Amino acid sequence: MHQALGRKLTPDEALHIHFALGKAYEDQRNFESSFRHYLAGNVIRTSQIDPESVPIDAPVEDAIEHCTPEIFERFRGAGCPASDPIFVFGLHRSGSTLIEQILASHPQIEGTSELPVLNALASRLRRSTGQTVGEAIAALDASEIKAIGEEYVERTRPFRHTDKPFFVDKMPGNWINATLIRLALPNAKMIDARRFPMACGFSNFKQNYATGVTFSYSLRAIGEFYFNYWRFMRHFETVQPGAIHHVLNERLIEEPEPEVRRMLDYIGVPFDPACMEFHSNRRAVRTPSAEQVRRPINRDGVDVWRNYEPWLGELKDALGPALENWDS
Repeated sequence: MHQALGRKLTPDEALHIHFALGKAYEDQRNFESSFRHYLAGNVIRTSQIDPESVPIDAPVEDAIEHCTPEIFERFRGAGCPASDPIFVFGLHRSGSTLIEQILASHPQIEGTSELPVLNALASRLRRSTGQTVGEAIAALDASEIKAIGEEYVERTRPFRHTDKPFFVDKMPGNWINATLIRLALPNAKMIDARRFPMACGFSNFKQNYATGVTFSYSLRAIGEFYFNYWRFMRHFETVQPGAIHHVLNERLIEEPEPEVRRMLDYIGVPFDPACMEFHSNRRAVRTPSAEQVRRPINRDGVDVWRNYEPWLGELKDALGPALENWDS
C-alpha cells in the first residue's frame, strides 16, 4: 500500500489506501501511524466535501424553538393513530444497528432498513412553504398533521415483507424529526441510540462512508454535530418526558438482558429469548456494523478511542458540555 501511494493516484484511490493503512496499523497497535493515515484520508475527503457545508446548528435551533409544550397540546390527539413504527435513531456508529438487530429478532417486530420516508416528508414541508421545518409544522392544522402520519405509514408499506405488528425504521438522522414524529404518529415509539461521544466520534472519523455523513471527516465537525444532537435530545426530554427511550451503548454491552427487557417494555411487547440470540438472525444488514451484529455482544470496540486520545483534542473541545453530560 505504501508503494501504491508513491504512484500517480486519483484522490479517491489515495484516500481508500490511507483508510486501509489506518486500519492495518491499528491492527498492529501502531496507533500514531494509524491516526496519521486516518487523518490523511479524511483530509482528502474534506477537500471534496466540506464537513461544515451542511450546518446543523440552525436546524437544531429551529427544532428547539418549535418543540414546545404548546404545540404538543395544540395537536393532542390529531395525529395518525398507527402504532407499528419504531424509530431507532442517533449518530452513526452509536449502536443503532445492534438495537435494530435485537428488535428484529423478536417475533412481533420486523426490521426494515434506513428508510428515507420521513426525511422526504420533512424536506417537502420546507420546500413547499419556503419556511424552516419547525415553522412549517407550526403552521399546519390538525388534518394536515394526521395526513403526514398516514402518508408515512402508506409509503413505508413497500419496505415491509411480513405481517408482524411492528417494524423498525433505523434512519439515524430522524432524531431531528422527533417533533414531527410525535405529532404525526403519537403512538409510534422512538429509541435514541447513544454512545460515549469520544468513542462514537472517533469511530466515525475512521469510517470511510460511501456517501453522506459529511460531518464525519473532521474531528471538530463531529464534535459539533454530537453536541447539537445531544442538546436537542435534552430539550425534547424536558418537553415530552419519557416519549423517547434512551439506550446507552455501553450499558447495553455491560447489562444486555436488563436493557433489552427495558426496551421491549417501552415498546409494549413481551420479552423473547430470541432477542438475546440476535447474532443468529440472518436478515440482511446494510450498514458498516453488519459484521459486528453477527457476533454476540462484546466489548471489542468500547475503548478503541483511548489508543488515539493524544490526537483527539479537537474532538474534545468541540463536544463542550456534551462530553461530561452525554448520558443525560
